[in-house]
Amino acid sequence: MDAGAAQRLDSGTLATPFDLLGPHQDGDTTVIRAFKPFADRVELVQQGAPSLAFTRITDGGLFEGRIKTAALSHPYNLTAHYGDTSHTGADPYAFAPNIGDLDLHLLTEGRHRHLYRVLGAQVMDRDGVSGTRFAVWAPNATGVSVAGDFNHWNGVQHPLATRGSSGIWELFIPGVGDGAAYKYAIRNKAGITGPYKSDPVGFGAEIRPNSASVVRDLSAHSWDDVDWMTNRAPKQQRGAPISIYEVHLASWQRDAPHEYLSYGALAKRLIPYVQTLGFTHIELMPITEHPFDGSWGYQPIGLFAPTSRFGTPSEFRAFVDAFHQAGIGVLLDWVPAHFPSDEHGLGQFDGTHLYEHADPKQGFHPDWNTLIFNFGRQEVVNYLIANARFWLEEYHLDGLRVDAVASMLYRDYSREDGQWIPNADGGNQNWEAVAFLQAMNRDAYLSLDGIMTVAEESTAWPGVSQPTDGGGLGFGYKWNMGWMNDTLEYMSEDPINRRYHHHKMTFGIDYAFSENYILPLSHDEVVHGKGSLIAKMPGDDWQKFANLRAYYGFMWAHPGKKLLFMGCEFGQHGEWSADGQLSWDQAASAPHAGLAKLVGDLNSGYRDRAALHELDFDKAGFDWIEGGAQADNVIAFLRWDEDRQSPLLCVCNFSPVPRSDYKLGVPMAGTWTEVLNTDAVHYGGSGVGNLGARDTVAEGRHGHPQCLPVNLPPLATVWFAPE
Repeated sequence: MDAGAAQRLDSGTLATPFDLLGPHQDGDTTVIRAFKPFADRVELVQQGAPSLAFTRITDGGLFEGRIKTAALSHPYNLTAHYGDTSHTGADPYAFAPNIGDLDLHLLTEGRHRHLYRVLGAQVMDRDGVSGTRFAVWAPNATGVSVAGDFNHWNGVQHPLATRGSSGIWELFIPGVGDGAAYKYAIRNKAGITGPYKSDPVGFGAEIRPNSASVVRDLSAHSWDDVDWMTNRAPKQQRGAPISIYEVHLASWQRDAPHEYLSYGALAKRLIPYVQTLGFTHIELMPITEHPFDGSWGYQPIGLFAPTSRFGTPSEFRAFVDAFHQAGIGVLLDWVPAHFPSDEHGLGQFDGTHLYEHADPKQGFHPDWNTLIFNFGRQEVVNYLIANARFWLEEYHLDGLRVDAVASMLYRDYSREDGQWIPNADGGNQNWEAVAFLQAMNRDAYLSLDGIMTVAEESTAWPGVSQPTDGGGLGFGYKWNMGWMNDTLEYMSEDPINRRYHHHKMTFGIDYAFSENYILPLSHDEVVHGKGSLIAKMPGDDWQKFANLRAYYGFMWAHPGKKLLFMGCEFGQHGEWSADGQLSWDQAASAPHAGLAKLVGDLNSGYRDRAALHELDFDKAGFDWIEGGAQADNVIAFLRWDEDRQSPLLCVCNFSPVPRSDYKLGVPMAGTWTEVLNTDAVHYGGSGVGNLGARDTVAEGRHGHPQCLPVNLPPLATVWFAPE
């Protein structure tokens, strides 16, 4: 035996533990060595044979026994005695590393799109023995051990074996299964052990403030959503009606102030609620594991672990499954832009800047005090692309909304002069991040049928939702932040001043077809002192609700898919707080219930009328009727279907003054039915309307040979469709 190897074993820096531990042939006998720190004695136990006592050969806990090879069965068990207690189990070092050469090759090159099937804690059977194979990428470590509740968090007892130049460390431990908590003890180049690290590819995690990874068997769930998965593609394409309800699971609803609902309870309550409102999708604010509740999930550490706040990975799978069976898509906020610097996370993972840039001008985010992924390192890019695929493939998610894309695209994002490093051309574009986003989108769209990706991108970066082969980023959709900012500013103005801001409601059409836009009224608009949407509206309580109803009517008719944050559907008075639940006591009372009824009818009309969604991203789907009536605070436009047979006329009166026989040119003579009126009594309005329909008159107006005289309610939007 190599004495130096025994010393390295004691210090946790033995990179090749199979050279020392486990069975070794010596003539017709086999020498078995076992490392059991703190054990009083160790013995070999085989059924039908007397036990074989081992000899302690180092003070650190290395034991050795010798047995006739012919008498040794495989697998064999070892019993370690600790005072009055003992532990019996198969020898981990009797099972050779089994990650294949192709996997190692792909991991080394940063081209393994399914790395989550190799790395992490993989529950498996080997030679009839159940256990877990642990594997982690730590190329600059001098030693890696796995510590967990199965070895009393001993940081040296279970050293992993390095797999050559791949940087991968691996060990199969029998008897460890679903629910076991663990971390990695990693020695840096100097042999010093840093803070124990959670698994970068861990499938489960302890609930905060604990921070260990948890072994989870992902083969357990049997999916029942085959119909949805087979037929979802048309429901997510550009011409489909897509209306998204954004949800923060921790604060949507609670039964007690400091208790979260489980994934199962959330599904039972949220599904019928979303169905009643008529949304086609929900979007979950990040449920990837995160240590700090106040980050709302946007500072994740466990990128492969659904948060344990609401249950297990199997329960989250059942959550998604249930939504699919109800015909509702599930999108996830995904955060590849940055990660927190908590000591158990990815930062300085193997004693070096493995996942993050070393230079803080590139690797530290000043806005969020977080670390930035090194998008120039292929292994890191592979890790993130595989993570995106993991959620789409293993959890059947229908899409990813990528957070903070703008912060990734620009090297000088939120940085002053001298605080950032220009690219090779001297510019501020982060071409490495661009290449990563393109690669992620290519992989997702080419490999997984019917998925969608969405960018939260707040600048004028060109081609965000255009194909990568033309230089675009490859996203399916992009949030229209400009539209949101302009229109909310307009709506917050007193109607008497709106004539001076009329362009904020019309300018969006100038660029509406440059990207595949989603119109977002998200959580960011109702928090941090911004107030709720209803609070932004001017006037008394009646006017506030009338304004918001009119705004929603305009939004649902405007080109672009829709997104509304929870609580906004019933006009919650207070701004959103992640520490409680929505104001459900308000939701059932007027006029809040009327607003929710309107949202349901808007979604229904949006789904049923092809003119409102088929040509969302085509100029042929939109015509101005009246875009310059700023003195009246009136806007009118047409939406067209692909066949140009069933248009919809949307007319908005953002003034508190009702207007009678307001003449608008229309392309078709005859009767136009009032199909929606946000001033209807059952929504909480005053009931001013058009008695169901109006007929055209032969009077040219707005470039059409006939016009439609309509009654415009105060602070209202009215939709008309020709019979």
